[in-house]
Amino acid sequence: MNCKPDMIGETGLHFFGKMSATNCHDIKNALAIINENIGLLQDFILMSEKGMAIDQERLKTLAEKVVKQVWRADGFVKNMSRFAHSIDEPVVNVDLNEILELVKMLSSRFVSMRGVTLRPEPSTNPVMVTTNPFLLENLVWLCLDFAMEVAGSGKAVGLISEETKNGARIRFTHIEGLKDTPADLFPTEQANALLKALKGELTSDPGAGELALTLPGDIGS
Repeated sequence: MNCKPDMIGETGLHFFGKMSATNCHDIKNALAIINENIGLLQDFILMSEKGMAIDQERLKTLAEKVVKQVWRADGFVKNMSRFAHSIDEPVVNVDLNEILELVKMLSSRFVSMRGVTLRPEPSTNPVMVTTNPFLLENLVWLCLDFAMEVAGSGKAVGLISEETKNGARIRFTHIEGLKDTPADLFPTEQANALLKALKGELTSDPGAGELALTLPGDIGS
């Protein structure tokens, strides 16, 4: 894994910073909503102290909103924790279903901003490979980012993980704009560096609107 370490490191830092920033933004939004509702709760307390009747349904709705945002913030924190721990070991066994789900959750704000719908089709069984999880997450994001860019607003991108004879594959499907995209636009230099480090291969089928990321079963083999 000695292919362009400077580029891989720079790309990884940019990826980590981008995902950290957007998820911190989402956590901050959840906390802001909680703070707003706590302010309303304080108003209810003041009303009660003055002998005014409290609308129990409004109080119940307020509590439900707070609980919803607490769970929402907790989800973002758990995703960021899983993301951070993907750097712990350089090579481990990973389930591609879990990798796709994590990248999907981490990038949910970017997906929403693009107006694209993701349609994951997880395998019913784990799709295991032995690889570098952080580099793979980075590469999956670059592929997904490109797929969303050429899919266009209002389009859907399918995410499929499946076993192959010698490893596994992730397919990005329903990319309608791929047929009108120059072949040299992707993979980028950064994506190629990650592909080489992971011993992966990226193929494109413009007619079918599909990108396929093929990975060896064991990066060390």
